[in-house]
Amino acid sequence: QVQLVESGGGLVQPGGSLRLSCAASGSIGRTYIMGWYRQAPGKQRELVARILNGGSTVYVDSVKGRFTISRDNAKNTVYLQMNSLKPEDTAVYYCNARPSSFATGYWGQGTQVTVSS
Repeated sequence: QVQLVESGGGLVQPGGSLRLSCAASGSIGRTYIMGWYRQAPGKQRELVARILNGGSTVYVDSVKGRFTISRDNAKNTVYLQMNSLKPEDTAVYYCNARPSSFATGYWGQGTQVTVSS
C-alpha cells in the first residue's frame, strides 16, 4: 500500500521558485512511474511532468525549461522544482504513483500553488 504526501506549495510572486516534494510511505524505488499533475479551477487535471522508471522525463509544453522533475529512490521521494513561475501556474498540484503504464495508481492529497503579486 502506497501513501503519498505532497508538500512545498504556497504563495510566490511571479518569477519566483518553489520546490514541491512528494513522499511515499512505501518503497517505490524505480518500479513506479511518478508524475505531477495540476488542476486549476474550472479546468481538467493535466499532466505537468512525469519521470519513468527508467529515468526519462516528460513535460507539458507550458512548463518546459522552467520545471524539473526528479526522484530520490533512497528517500522514496519525488520532487518538482518550479522556476520562473507564472500566474498561469496557479493550481492544486497532485503527486501520482503508478506501478505500470496501465494502472490508475495512487494520488496524494494535493498542495496549493498560488503565483500572484
